[in-house]
Amino acid sequence: MNIQFKKGVLELCVLSMLFKKDCYGYELVNKISKNIAISEGTIYPLLKRLKDEGFFTTYLEESQEGPPRKYYKLTDQGVETKLKLEKEWHSFVKGVNKIIEEGNRDDQK
Repeated sequence: MNIQFKKGVLELCVLSMLFKKDCYGYELVNKISKNIAISEGTIYPLLKRLKDEGFFTTYLEESQEGPPRKYYKLTDQGVETKLKLEKEWHSFVKGVNKIIEEGNRDDQK
């Protein structure tokens, strides 16, 4: 998949996952990578940027498996942005699917 396209949708993926529950970085990487091929090097800069933009806050929580983990928690601004991006995504996908379907019909003529 095109790397620029992937980067564009990762923001929505991260916000959607944090909408369900607070997560730590490695957990986000693991869950997203089950559906989209990504690396930690892709997610952590995105997490920093989204935090700097005020979409979520962070807090530390002790872990029984090592050092404390940094969890990410959506802010009200993050929730609003997630809902806006989700609406835009569905509209975009609908438009792309329509174009693809029309192209497929044209090819059959």
